[in-house]
Amino acid sequence: MAKGLDVGTMNILSAQQDGNDTVFVQQRNSFVEIEYSDMAEQMLSRSEVLHIRKDDKVYVVGDDALNFANIFNKETRRPMKHGILSNDEQSAIPMMKLIIEQVVGEPTYPDEKLYFSTPADPIDSDLSTLYHQKTIESFLNDMGYDAEPINEGMSVIYSELADNNFTGLGISFGAGMTNVCLSYYAVPVMKFSVARGGDWIDEQAARATGTPVDKVTSIKEDDFELDFTTDVGGVEGALSIYYENLLDYVIDNIVSEVDDEDVEEGLDVPVVVTGGTSSPDGFEELFRDHLEEADIPFSISSVSHANEPLYSVARGGLVAARSDEDVDPQEAASDEATEEEDTEAAAANE
Repeated sequence: MAKGLDVGTMNILSAQQDGNDTVFVQQRNSFVEIEYSDMAEQMLSRSEVLHIRKDDKVYVVGDDALNFANIFNKETRRPMKHGILSNDEQSAIPMMKLIIEQVVGEPTYPDEKLYFSTPADPIDSDLSTLYHQKTIESFLNDMGYDAEPINEGMSVIYSELADNNFTGLGISFGAGMTNVCLSYYAVPVMKFSVARGGDWIDEQAARATGTPVDKVTSIKEDDFELDFTTDVGGVEGALSIYYENLLDYVIDNIVSEVDDEDVEEGLDVPVVVTGGTSSPDGFEELFRDHLEEADIPFSISSVSHANEPLYSVARGGLVAARSDEDVDPQEAASDEATEEEDTEAAAANE
């Protein structure tokens, strides 16, 4: 057995193999504070709502946090910001620990291998990811795992590019950051992040339209499409504008980093995009259009969108963990792809 873990700003997900199936467990990486009472805590426990008590407060954590925030007209709080633990949130560490424990569960045996995603240091910010990485690693090792970090962009390549010998450009559009990795036969040639992602889009759209950020996030997650047919003056129009701006920003930085790394011009590689921020319909087409206009000094053979963008990073961590347990990485990735195809076929037959 082995596990992969996607430690995301918006969601935390684990992946593990169960026979021929891949099992994912997910929790929203957020919490909301409510007043403590004996009755409230009893009801939360009876309803199996994930929560912890601290003094005269109760913190509802994970998927239920957004529901409680809407009921009590509060903003959810986030343990992570810009892809790493938030230094503005005093409760970040206990909340992250609780969510991670809920998502990965106890190890099946001592020192079970687990690969968890970690962002590259952003090139547009002085943020350091080291403290975040070491803190998450400590959580997991204390739980009894043998935990190893894996670059988030590289995890995308493990998940999606096995058929191309783990060669290509993987881009993970997360909530806090966007991570980019160019790999050649599973060896990273270039990896970096930028401190912009889905949260940046939400914050800019909220500021432009005078709408609460949580409301903008809900609109984005509820059947939002990048078709540019919406009223520019509304929230969806603002989301479209800032989505396009983010894509240009990421692509410009790819061009700049490729030049700095002196990447060989003769390369011909596929590009795969994934991450929760890439979920809206129309994202792949918009990204492809903008990429075709960019002056990238190597050839791009194809542009594709992961079939399950929310699960891609966790799946890549699982492939890496299984390969560390003497499972051939292409075989491990093939198992994951077969399970994904079986799921799609079953859905199509229903």
